[in-house]
Amino acid sequence: MFALDQASRALGIELAEAGDGRAVATMTITESMVNGHAIAHGGYLFLLADTAFACACNSHGPVTVASGAEISFVAAGRLGDHLVATADERTRYGRNGIYDVTVHRETPGGPEVVAEFRGRSRVVEKTRERS
Repeated sequence: MFALDQASRALGIELAEAGDGRAVATMTITESMVNGHAIAHGGYLFLLADTAFACACNSHGPVTVASGAEISFVAAGRLGDHLVATADERTRYGRNGIYDVTVHRETPGGPEVVAEFRGRSRVVEKTRERS
C-alpha cells in the first residue's frame, strides 16, 4: 500500500517498519512545511501520523481505511526536526479497529513527544485489487 501512496512519499515520508498491527514512519520538517509562526504546520504532523496509522491497520491484509481520527499537538515541530511516528494497534473488533500513534522528534537527549493521534479504522474489502 505504501509503495502506491504518492502523497506521503512526495513529502519524504519513509516507512521504517510495518507489520502485525504496528508501523513506524519518519519525516523531516522542511522549509515548505513551516507556517507563519516558524513552526511545523499541524496538517503535516497529522499526515505523518495518519500514514503510520494507515500502514499499521492495513498490515493485516484486508483493505482498511480511516473512519475517523483526532490529534493532540503536544509541542511545536521545528524546521529540521526528524520526526518518528509509531502506530500501535489497541484493538480490532469486527471490521473496526483503534490505533494510537505517537509522533516524537529525535533529540540528543532522547525522544520528545510532539503529538498524540488516535485513529479508528474500518475494513472495506477483503483483498486489494492490483492495477
